[in-house]
Amino acid sequence: MNLKIKNDLSKDLQFIFEMDLLKSLSSDDYQMLNLLEKPKDTSFGQMALPVFGLSKPLKMSPNEIAKQIVNFLVEKKKQGMFNYIDEIIAVSGFINFKFNSKYLTSELVSFLSHKPVGFNPQKRNKKLVIDYSSPNVAKPMNIGHLRATVIGQALRNLAEAQGYEVIGLNHLGDWGVQFGKLAWAYQEWKDQYDFEQEPFKALFDMYVRFHDEAEKDNSLNEKGAETFIKLEKGDPDITKLWKMFVEISMKEYQRLWDRLGVKHDLVRGESFYSDQLEQTVKLVEDKGILEFSEGAYVVNVGEDMPPCLIKKSDGASLYATRDLASAIYRKEVLGCDLNLYVVGVDQTLHFKQVFKTLEMMGYEWAKDCHHISFGMYRFKDLGKMSTRKGRAIFLEDVLNKSVELVKEIIEVKNPTLANKDFVAEQVGVGAVIFNDLVNDRVRDVDFDWNKILDFEGDSGPYIQYTNVRCLSVIDKFTGPLLSSYTELEKFNLIELEKEEVDLICTLLGYEQTLQQAFDKFKPSIVANYLLDLAKAYNTFYNKHRILGLENQTLTSRRVLITKHAQQVLSAGLEILNIQVPVKM
Repeated sequence: MNLKIKNDLSKDLQFIFEMDLLKSLSSDDYQMLNLLEKPKDTSFGQMALPVFGLSKPLKMSPNEIAKQIVNFLVEKKKQGMFNYIDEIIAVSGFINFKFNSKYLTSELVSFLSHKPVGFNPQKRNKKLVIDYSSPNVAKPMNIGHLRATVIGQALRNLAEAQGYEVIGLNHLGDWGVQFGKLAWAYQEWKDQYDFEQEPFKALFDMYVRFHDEAEKDNSLNEKGAETFIKLEKGDPDITKLWKMFVEISMKEYQRLWDRLGVKHDLVRGESFYSDQLEQTVKLVEDKGILEFSEGAYVVNVGEDMPPCLIKKSDGASLYATRDLASAIYRKEVLGCDLNLYVVGVDQTLHFKQVFKTLEMMGYEWAKDCHHISFGMYRFKDLGKMSTRKGRAIFLEDVLNKSVELVKEIIEVKNPTLANKDFVAEQVGVGAVIFNDLVNDRVRDVDFDWNKILDFEGDSGPYIQYTNVRCLSVIDKFTGPLLSSYTELEKFNLIELEKEEVDLICTLLGYEQTLQQAFDKFKPSIVANYLLDLAKAYNTFYNKHRILGLENQTLTSRRVLITKHAQQVLSAGLEILNIQVPVKM
């Protein structure tokens, strides 16, 4: 339900604590009004207040408490209060409120008159930095990279809908000993690969070969490490090769990001912080928290986790050092108020150590750094996925297979559809994105082709098709469309059907859905809301005729509700970064 409606009702209910029954309650019990919720059975109303928490202090059953409060509220309603509510009913320990049609429709039009739909300006002067996707140079993006990419972009979109100024950061994996290995391999084997026609494939094939041969001959690893030391010292030839590897990789990644609709504002790879590491280590040391232990410099971050490794005894920096430098840069240079890292759950300990170290360094803003962890894809046949061994499901292959399947479906169901390839791309890519985002990000996701490419039921194409259905209704309507509150007065002479009320109430929940999804950093809340909305609209559509009715006011009302459903479906898909076809 709409936040405004919930807050207004909560405010109007404050006076129930003047009842003799409730006067003995503590101030903590007053918080029960925050528990207003959507009832499971909407035939009793559109909002419900559970009173179970009052049973113990009042020494009464929830049913009896609900009945007494309802009797009190009904008397107040007779005196002129709650004129926006038709019925107040006690049901099994809940107080249910049924809103009247005029109120619901006026609230709907008021809410959806804002542009863009669901935008919340409350954070307009706040800046958010979000680090997402961030693949490792020379490695193709596999299906495992999909989560960091689409979750990150959806959170970026949610943040913008909440009014944040957002900086999307690509913390590219462009530094480390693997680049010494690649540089050595390139110098030795470059003539055996086609770097002219297929530079990225050549780079990856060479990467896999190096690790295969290093398993048989460990001296290759030593040569790679020696070459990386040259890179760290600024050797011009090795640096030139490193820059070439990064450029080749970025062109490949950008092609996939464009296909997914993903954008970054800044590329700040690991290498960007190389000249800041000594200063970062000194900052840690100056705080008196740097210790030498077991051959390395560390920060003891508490008994509940291992020490945070800051620097090796040979002077080499570690991931934590670079992430400390990055966090300081994001705060002091980029000026972020909120700093998000969309990285897999396997890095949970690492970020706990880094954030705790920042806190121990005296940075009060460490509390505004958040690791947005996510589960991994699980595979039945592949075992653990390994890019080094060349054993992976590549993201592009998944997208291509999904699009090809959509093309086959179009040829069967709508062979005369215009721009079939364009629509197949919209639907196929959208199906892959939605299949990821509809899952709670903290859980692992089984990689199942049948599920990913299932276009029936709880899927992205189902929502896209519902949006197209709405557009079709709107396009076929030839009469004047009701829009203003004054015009709404006309159709409130006709009582709304239950399916219309359910649909309107679902629509009114969009704003709260966006806020909740952002507060919990979970795009799955939006994805599941869109499924509920699509089901509510299709239930309404299948049960009630919309066009061609004798009563023009009734037709206009139903088309208006359809228009608002289409608005929210479209806006929600865009939050998830899924394209919105106009024909399917």
